Amino acid sequence: MTGQVWNGPLEKIDEYRYVIPANYKAGMRVPGLIYASAELIEQIKNDQAPEQVANVATLPGIVKYSMAMPDIHWGYGFCIGGVAATDPEQGGVISPGGVGYDINCGVRVLRTNLEAKDIRGSMEKLIRFLFNSVPSGVGKGGKYKFGKSESRQLLSQGVKWVVSQGLGVDRDIECCEAQGSIEGADPDAVSNRAYERGWDQCGTLGSGNHFMEVQEVVEIFDPVAAEIFGLRVGQVTVMIHSGSRGLGYQVCDDAIGDLRNAPGNYGISLPDRQLVCAPVNSPEGKTYLGAMRAAANFAWGNRQILTHLAREALVEFFGQSPDDLGLELIYDVAHNIAKMESHDVDGQKKLLCVHRKGATRAFPAGHPELPERYRSVGQPVIIPGDMGRASYILVGSPKAMSESFGSTCHGAGRVLSRGAAIRAAAGRNIAAELAQEGIIAISRDRQGLAEEQPAAYKDVSQVVDAVVGAGLAMKVAKLKPMGVIKG
Repeated sequence: MTGQVWNGPLEKIDEYRYVIPANYKAGMRVPGLIYASAELIEQIKNDQAPEQVANVATLPGIVKYSMAMPDIHWGYGFCIGGVAATDPEQGGVISPGGVGYDINCGVRVLRTNLEAKDIRGSMEKLIRFLFNSVPSGVGKGGKYKFGKSESRQLLSQGVKWVVSQGLGVDRDIECCEAQGSIEGADPDAVSNRAYERGWDQCGTLGSGNHFMEVQEVVEIFDPVAAEIFGLRVGQVTVMIHSGSRGLGYQVCDDAIGDLRNAPGNYGISLPDRQLVCAPVNSPEGKTYLGAMRAAANFAWGNRQILTHLAREALVEFFGQSPDDLGLELIYDVAHNIAKMESHDVDGQKKLLCVHRKGATRAFPAGHPELPERYRSVGQPVIIPGDMGRASYILVGSPKAMSESFGSTCHGAGRVLSRGAAIRAAAGRNIAAELAQEGIIAISRDRQGLAEEQPAAYKDVSQVVDAVVGAGLAMKVAKLKPMGVIKG
């Protein structure tokens, strides 16, 4: 967060689209496109994130637009909420700033056979039980520790390797984006320091905005999709939000250092050195891609082990079998990643490097990469909100495929920096405030809840309404938090 109002040009195209013209600043190769409502665009102009949208538009090989979703806010290099696709055949680049430090930070949701009305009275005990069962907090290690040989398999295979170790079921693999294992991962491109930081962190939530949340399905918008996803009003779901922990952070940090001379070596001029990059097809670009993919697989493995821990805890707490509890993974999506994907550009199929930083893949019905069970309705799109309001499950749309490279928002988006949120919480008890709303929240320390208080975020319902209004996704279900554990 910069705290500085952005005063650059914004041309309103329609109710949910605003364009930064390509002549706004020297070097822009394409316009900037921000998805937002009239209300949200005023919040968006409160920091310099739109300037970052314009900066990304200068990257070599960028296609169509530099885009931002309505949860946009200031980030490292790229804004959070940013989407950019580059064409390797046209010198297109890969930028670590377009993925972020928490590589493959993502979210998954499990459905259950539990009814919210039946467990409301035991929610505090349940959340404390989960809190004691799932490692969380800064630098916190977990019960699963992997040596170099095992870590290499994890980084190569992601969820598939974790499930092969008895920490899940085959259905979990099918219900992950990219089946929880992105091809082309290179464990050899990951530094020893990154291995050291990750060896005991697979199966841990971490800190910040990472969470495990018990929710109630309170509204169904699309009965057909909801039935296919296995959702109904009154049902309990479990949402898990985490990423690649210290390993991913180190991979990003290493890459930023390793690529510092690459722009100059390839004649690339950048308006912001945080956009450090290299051509996708260069040796430097391939090395980062291999390491980033390995970290992405680690993150998928992390969320899979967290799922296993949650299942174990719920089975023990309720004294029922996993089948009786119906603990089925609906889907898992990444929202900090760069992937090679085929998209139509001016009537031609192109293999593009699609950066999604704080943005979620939203493929429509019929897409060949979707599990057969979802192909008739489209990809589940999971949009977590703050811990006091709601989260949503959407489904991808054909318009997203043609307009935003199959992408939509990833969450609510911050409006207060962590420091500002802590100052705003001075003298207050956030846990008590949430309890007044019927939500049990537990964190390793009070500062964690202060940083993540609902007022620190935009209203996720407004954000979701903007992407739905723009035609990038359709609503399926609304989920209300009942209890949450934070790092």
